[in-house]
Amino acid sequence: MKMPVQLSEFDEARLADDFGTLASLGVQREYRKGVTLIHEGDEGDTLFVLLSGRVKVFAVDANDREVTYGILGRGSYFGEMSLDGGPRSASVITLENTVCSTVTKRALREFLSERPEFAFHLLTTVIQRARQATRIARSLALDTVYSRLIRFLGNNSVAQPDGTHALTERMTHQEMASRIGASREMVSRILKDLETGGYLTTHDHRVTILNKLPGQW
Repeated sequence: MKMPVQLSEFDEARLADDFGTLASLGVQREYRKGVTLIHEGDEGDTLFVLLSGRVKVFAVDANDREVTYGILGRGSYFGEMSLDGGPRSASVITLENTVCSTVTKRALREFLSERPEFAFHLLTTVIQRARQATRIARSLALDTVYSRLIRFLGNNSVAQPDGTHALTERMTHQEMASRIGASREMVSRILKDLETGGYLTTHDHRVTILNKLPGQW
């Protein structure tokens, strides 16, 4: 008897093949950096399969404060949350030149009927993104800006040979503020104080952590 597919068990080769097949069912389009592919609240029934480049998934509140839900790269897909007929739940913008295949809801249904295992991967992705959104909402409600910032720095930095830790990518203060749901002014103020205290340095939009960051600001 065939055992049921577990949500965490995906054959990488089969998954790559499924992605390729799914992408072939759509229309391939090229986008330049800074193009908004999806607007929050819009109607839509297409899935975007990301073939190259990177995109940012984000939302903006009533005070024009931006919150970033995630950065997606090649081999990802987005737009699945509106396939139930509801409005788009977030906006998506390209961070660099990007190529996507846009797959219609009808084509996706036919694809899933032929390859039901991929439905588990789609379900897992939806669950993971829902959990991420819940974590972000909880953090915005309960944590201080400082707590969110040092957690972000810790989660996105890597150890260097000299014992310091460096942020994995160059980011402006505004970009960091968007990632943690804060104002640019507050992030700049905290980083300046930490730099003055000798905890970190910033150069060319690159943050290097010199010493363990204090628990409170």
